[in-house]
Amino acid sequence: MSFTPAMKDQMKRFFLAVFLFLFISNIFGQKKKKVTQLDSIQVNLKRSLDSVLKNTTNDLNIIVLKNILKEITPKKPKKEHIGWKTKGKFSLLFNQSAFNFDWQGGGTSNVAGNAVVNYEFNYKKNNLTWYNKILADYGLSFLKNEDFARKTNDRIEINTRLGKRIGKHNWNYSFFANFLSQFDKGFRFETDSETDETIRIEETHFFSPAFIQAGPGVLWKKSDDLNINIAPVTSRMIFVDKEFTNVAGYVDGDYFGVDAGESTRFEFGGSIAANLKFSLSERISIENILNLYSNYIESPENIDIDYTLNLYLKVNRYVSFSFVFQSIYDDNATGAFQIRQVTGIGLDYKF
Repeated sequence: MSFTPAMKDQMKRFFLAVFLFLFISNIFGQKKKKVTQLDSIQVNLKRSLDSVLKNTTNDLNIIVLKNILKEITPKKPKKEHIGWKTKGKFSLLFNQSAFNFDWQGGGTSNVAGNAVVNYEFNYKKNNLTWYNKILADYGLSFLKNEDFARKTNDRIEINTRLGKRIGKHNWNYSFFANFLSQFDKGFRFETDSETDETIRIEETHFFSPAFIQAGPGVLWKKSDDLNINIAPVTSRMIFVDKEFTNVAGYVDGDYFGVDAGESTRFEFGGSIAANLKFSLSERISIENILNLYSNYIESPENIDIDYTLNLYLKVNRYVSFSFVFQSIYDDNATGAFQIRQVTGIGLDYKF
């Protein structure tokens, strides 16, 4: 609500009169002064306050008093939610580029789309918390003059973490589990030397590979948007299809660390998972997700890294702008960093 200069001046006069009345009344009420002197001062203050109120309209006095009450009335503390709490969001992003025949700068016309489902169902009671999250992300890009689509993203991830607070601090005992795989087939694209056409060779598909991690640890949780889970005793299983490890000329450990002719690999190590989310404004938020893992059994110095940056700009209730940057290092898959970046304007639906 905006106040006119007259209203602001009236509030100052009102506050001054009330302050003087209460202050002097309190002082003289605590100290034993002469009754006549105390009565005289109180009478004069009452007259001054009556004069201030009489010189203004009742409507203005009511407005001033209501705002004073709002300022001095303590806010009720937010009641902590107990039990199950769910939230979810579905996003659909679009990208499109087009070039005509005479465009000299290079480029291939394409249309791309990406669908993301992010769903959480969490439980809290007393010192116990149970965090669960499902993330499904799938995207395709259609290039001009190609008979098949190319994946821009393919990820299914399930996280669960149980925590029990230690005393009244931010530390918790914890146990976590994580599942990571993909929905669709993944291909390596090459150019046929005879036909000069692009061909694709299947390298992955659903549950090949699939990663399952689990282990006890400690969780430092300042809030849902700032927490670090440290699990020094973590087991990890890697699952693959034997059709990839039985390829002629296959060398042990070349396919996500799984040996030739095998379909699983067991690892024992330690992991750290950190999450930091903050808002730059009412419409802009940034989320940082970092996962680290070291295999104690083999090359513990080669730490697997998975970092994701999500920037979210809310245009209105249904339209948003998203920027995603992800960097992965896993020497079992490749000896270099894998980089993914997605930018687009999309539609959001919260449920």
